[in-house]
Amino acid sequence: MGDSPAARLQALFEGHRLTPTQRRIAHCMVRRAADAPFLSSVELAELAGVSQPSVTRFAVALGFDGYPALRRHLRDVAPAEAAEDTAANEYQQAVEAEIENLRHLAELLADPAPVERAGRLLAASRPLPVLGLRAAASQAYGFAYFAAKVHPDVRLLHEGGSMLTDRLDAAVRAGATALLCFALPRHPREVVDALAHARGAGLTVVTVADSAFAPVAAHSDVLLPAAVGTGLAFDTACAPMLLGRALLEAMCDALPDAQARLEEFDVGAAERGLFAE
Repeated sequence: MGDSPAARLQALFEGHRLTPTQRRIAHCMVRRAADAPFLSSVELAELAGVSQPSVTRFAVALGFDGYPALRRHLRDVAPAEAAEDTAANEYQQAVEAEIENLRHLAELLADPAPVERAGRLLAASRPLPVLGLRAAASQAYGFAYFAAKVHPDVRLLHEGGSMLTDRLDAAVRAGATALLCFALPRHPREVVDALAHARGAGLTVVTVADSAFAPVAAHSDVLLPAAVGTGLAFDTACAPMLLGRALLEAMCDALPDAQARLEEFDVGAAERGLFAE
């Protein structure tokens, strides 16, 4: 599988931060791996459903002078040949990449101290603001949904705009001491600005980000990295989601009444017939 044209192309694209349009081109090339070294920029643009200049920008994003240089490189390292029937398709490759991200996360969690410290910070903050915009909004929502079952005052901040700093200031006035932020690419500038504002207001910032070198790192007191998958048109975030759940567990461990709150919820849910099972 590792020597197939598709795998060689996939390896070429890995490690580059590509836009959704550029990923579409990359996926088209992986699907047409045997033909890719011989396609003109116009032909590739038509197959991918993008403009010809987008193909040129794609080649430059990969570090080449232009598309002709990329094509020459492909002819050298990925000669035309039929992909083996046993070669993994792009969906399988994306899953394998996420499995590798999870393995790396497991290695990082061999030292639980950073997550445990973050859990204590979040548990002690009343209220607890949870921030996540754009691609990270679903991660913030998921954390806030479960955290509200054990934490007395969780405030979800998943919409940007001029009200964001107002809501951060309101949380500080209400007694907040920490902020949890989920920050995933592409990183909105207003998230970076919001974290700078939060720290200036006295909040301790705990951030789950895709990398220790993410733009939010400079404004985070505790940064917990978990890589995203980049093999599909849009990032996959299995590792950040799982890290968020581990952080929830650590927060529960730091809340002495967490189990009692969960049991109280379960009793109420049963009385209301809230769930179908």
